[in-house]
Amino acid sequence: MSTMYRYALPVEQSEWRFEGATDTSFTWEYDDEREALLTLYDRGKKQQWDAAERIDWSQDLDPENPMLIDDRTIPIFGTAVWDRLTDKEKVKVRHHQQAASLSQFMHGEQGALIATAKIVQCVPDLDAKFYAATQVMDEARHVEAYVRLLHEKFELAYPISAGLKALLENGLSDRRWDMTYLTMQILIEGLALAAFQRIRDNAKNNLAASVNAYVMQDEARHVAFGRLALRDYYPQLSDAERDEREEFVVEACYHMRDRFDQKDVWEGLGLPAKECAEAVMQSEFMKGFRTRLFTRIVPTVKDIGLWGPRVRAAYADMGVLGYAETDAAEMLANDERVAEEFDIKKRMAQVAAE
Repeated sequence: MSTMYRYALPVEQSEWRFEGATDTSFTWEYDDEREALLTLYDRGKKQQWDAAERIDWSQDLDPENPMLIDDRTIPIFGTAVWDRLTDKEKVKVRHHQQAASLSQFMHGEQGALIATAKIVQCVPDLDAKFYAATQVMDEARHVEAYVRLLHEKFELAYPISAGLKALLENGLSDRRWDMTYLTMQILIEGLALAAFQRIRDNAKNNLAASVNAYVMQDEARHVAFGRLALRDYYPQLSDAERDEREEFVVEACYHMRDRFDQKDVWEGLGLPAKECAEAVMQSEFMKGFRTRLFTRIVPTVKDIGLWGPRVRAAYADMGVLGYAETDAAEMLANDERVAEEFDIKKRMAQVAAE
């Protein structure tokens, strides 16, 4: 069945094209390469995997709660709107809300696919081109996995949200290669890791949890790639150039924090969208979730050197400045360990079945 029949809105209403500027950079320096990036490239080659084989697609989703996630993760849970719903309506809300969240993962991965292809084209250093080439394959695989999860298991998908669309367009239309890195590798990938983790660690459905665990294993390398490349580059910028990047980081972080109202979901379900959006912003769970989204971003922004007074003040205002002391490298290493644990559980289940 064509994708268009699974979307909550017709595809022709949500297709997206825009003009972008890109410089193409060839390099003839094949020897001046950074050991850390080449090590990451080597890991990227060795850790390639097949979404059709590594993931057990024979598993099904629960018809009443597809990913078996606690209802407290639903933004309108506990509100007057939620309490008015019948049990049948609550099942529909779970289905749509979970599908909408995964749909943004799927669209974000396509954005990463395009962004990384652009990085291969425009980044000036060969070691970075090498690693970005492995990431292009990673992102294609991630799109494949989320497409299959949504189309075969949920049989429902949502268009890209306005907030994610605006952020992607900023990063993909900027001519400067580091702005694509900053948007995609640091901000969007960092935000995605925290969102993926919520499902990986809380979903009782093994299929949904494993898809996110395996994607996170790759994304851990992607964030490390952006951190290594920009940490070398940003000290070379003038104060004015660095100030421009810091302003962008502040605006983007506020934008990402405030974009989780899921208005299209509530409207599609025939619920009072304004009341639902207000409930989302007031929800204690969502306040905590919006804060935790920055666990991966804040320490990385500090590490790459965009740590002026404006950035620190914004993070203090958002209540996330304390994440600056987080050991980002250890969190990324844990993402890899968790993915390997899913592999072990899968092998044990296969042995038990035999």
